[in-house]
Amino acid sequence: MSHFAVAVVRGDSGWTASELDLTNAADVEDVADRLRDVDLNASASLLFVESDDLYLAILRLDDGEDLRLFGSDSAFVDESRLGKLLLGDLTLGAVEPALEPAEALDDEEFAEESDEEPAEERPAADPSVNPIGDADLLADLGISAHMLLDLCGTDGLLPADVTAEICQVIGCADEVEELREG
Repeated sequence: MSHFAVAVVRGDSGWTASELDLTNAADVEDVADRLRDVDLNASASLLFVESDDLYLAILRLDDGEDLRLFGSDSAFVDESRLGKLLLGDLTLGAVEPALEPAEALDDEEFAEESDEEPAEERPAADPSVNPIGDADLLADLGISAHMLLDLCGTDGLLPADVTAEICQVIGCADEVEELREG
């Protein structure tokens, strides 16, 4: 399995991005230690791990503590060593819906919240996707649980596209794109 792992950390001078080597990582705590080492004084550290154009895992540390995890699809745990390493400690199963269907944002409200096109112009959701973990881990950065779940469930949207959308909202898209091109 091929993967791309990028650490995005917010320090005193704003967001910076760097590729993170996950080779020989023993467990998710080892990966968290590697993320901490990117910037020991970061107020927020994010790790985006994209695997085989199918799966996305997001890890978050605030002030180097309180590891939070999210995976775009629980199948990642079953289908790869990396998925099991990153997300295997999560109780498998679907993430609790961010909003009940009756409370879900209508297309116009979602478009205002996310600057996305209304649903009739977006690809349909992929019903086979089963996200796991903490879908609220980016809420304070402008990516609500609803928006994250919608991005991960959009048919045809690759993990790299989801990462790019998230990074655009939080303000580090250029830094991540430079790493991708390099």
